[in-house]
Amino acid sequence: MELMHFFKEYLASPSKVGSWVPSSHELADLVTDTAGVRTVDSIVEFGAGSGVFTEVIARKIKPGATFFAIEISEEFVKACRKRCPGVKILHDSAANVGKHMTEMGLEHVDCIISGLPFALFEDNLQDHLLDAAYDALRPGGMFVTFTYFMSPYMPRGRRFRRRLQGRFGVVDETPIVWKNFLPAFAYRAVKKPV
Repeated sequence: MELMHFFKEYLASPSKVGSWVPSSHELADLVTDTAGVRTVDSIVEFGAGSGVFTEVIARKIKPGATFFAIEISEEFVKACRKRCPGVKILHDSAANVGKHMTEMGLEHVDCIISGLPFALFEDNLQDHLLDAAYDALRPGGMFVTFTYFMSPYMPRGRRFRRRLQGRFGVVDETPIVWKNFLPAFAYRAVKKPV
């Protein structure tokens, strides 16, 4: 059922949904472990999709940590809320993360995990989302996003990597997770301390 749901959303918006299948649990484990979700006090997920990462984050976060996810697709919001009933899933653009943080009394967050398909986005959308993420993070906060193994060879994928590095400075790459369709790896970027 989840596969059909994901495929339907992909067909409806291929430029907003990066794949026609959900991410694997192996990729979700790599990304959440890279982000250190077990140790942070506040975390936001950009692009919750059907909730694969959301579910893993909710399982790993420490008691008392603040966690919410933002998803732009109404159908994915419904699916994610059903899959993860205890998690706050907001139906909005991740670019509006600051507004939601203000409503929750948060000045900054420790970590942002993104499942957004940045390599598919136009340059101005990449900039808008990365600016929102950078502003939301505390100094020393971490931004972790995954991309498919062929992304560094695509023009938009290369531009995204440069944009990420331009904002955060040092950007690390994880090993490739081969048990995912398509194989993928994560970028880990840390906001410069003040």
